Amino acid sequence: MEIKKTKKLDWKPGTLLNPVPVIMVSCVCEGEKPNIITLAWAGTINSNPPMLSISIRKERHSHKMISASGEFAANLVTKELLWAADYCGVKSGRDIDKFKEMKLTPVDSLEIGAPYIMESPVSLECKVTQIIELGTHDLFLAEIVSVHVDEDYVDEEGALHLDKVGLVCYNHGKYQEVGNTLGYYGYSVRKKKSKKD
Repeated sequence: MEIKKTKKLDWKPGTLLNPVPVIMVSCVCEGEKPNIITLAWAGTINSNPPMLSISIRKERHSHKMISASGEFAANLVTKELLWAADYCGVKSGRDIDKFKEMKLTPVDSLEIGAPYIMESPVSLECKVTQIIELGTHDLFLAEIVSVHVDEDYVDEEGALHLDKVGLVCYNHGKYQEVGNTLGYYGYSVRKKKSKKD
């Protein structure tokens, strides 16, 4: 068998799994005002019960708050929220009230003490089930206990159209809008209709 030459360069190990979702995580704990941290290291990890994970540097203010409360809300980010999301990712809640500075609206959650962000199209209330120490970051595993969806993106049949929201992803240091639909789950094996159908 002939081995083809590759044009790929060999780099040192790094975090190049991209793109990743951008979320704003809202949190609160006793003695602190509600805070927001923007994260790109987050993902779905289980369906039943529904769970997600977030990864946070140990020195971040929100790390302490989420560790203490065991709760947070994950809020999806749109292009309209991007300025606020970037700001909340680079400024510390130790020094400022990010909700106030970015004119974001905290809404009382149903199942947790932390507020969610009204301006986000989808907000997920989460309860931490486990914290795994990794190195520079700790991984928070959390169960999704309540979901809030903006009715503007739900059709008459109850289907959610996130393709119309203008969601943002993080791609190797840059924010990008999620683009065109290229397929759907299972489209590669779906039987094609015959001309008679």
